[in-house]
Amino acid sequence: MNEELTALARSLDLAHESNAQLRYAFGLACVERVRHLLEDARAVAALDRLGAYVAGALDFAGLEAARGEVERVARSHPGSKSIDGTAHAAVSATNAVAHALAGRALDAASYAAYASVYAYGGAAVMDRSAFGDEFRWQVQALTRLAGQRSAA
Repeated sequence: MNEELTALARSLDLAHESNAQLRYAFGLACVERVRHLLEDARAVAALDRLGAYVAGALDFAGLEAARGEVERVARSHPGSKSIDGTAHAAVSATNAVAHALAGRALDAASYAAYASVYAYGGAAVMDRSAFGDEFRWQVQALTRLAGQRSAA
């Protein structure tokens, strides 16, 4: 868990309904970093729909339809067939998309960080320091997005 990100989210009151757009934008930013790990075209399409929603080109009903689809994809992902398990990064990336589309930005960030580290190798997820760069990026991204929102 990214404690600094959790504290920042609390200070921004990220969970408040008035911050829904910020949650979606932050979830999108986190998941875009692991787009290359997505194996299912439906997950990629759902991520694109989230991008369209954040950009104002898709309504909430369209977002909800994409969320339902990607949640089914995430629940049915076959996992890794490789001996080292690195393909599990795709499972985590797909779950990150599902959480981002549901507006659960911190969960999306956690899954995205896990996917990013897992892509290097299964053992890396046991080393907390392996998450450092991604955790720092997440805090910077949320800070930047929140600043853009308050400046608007």
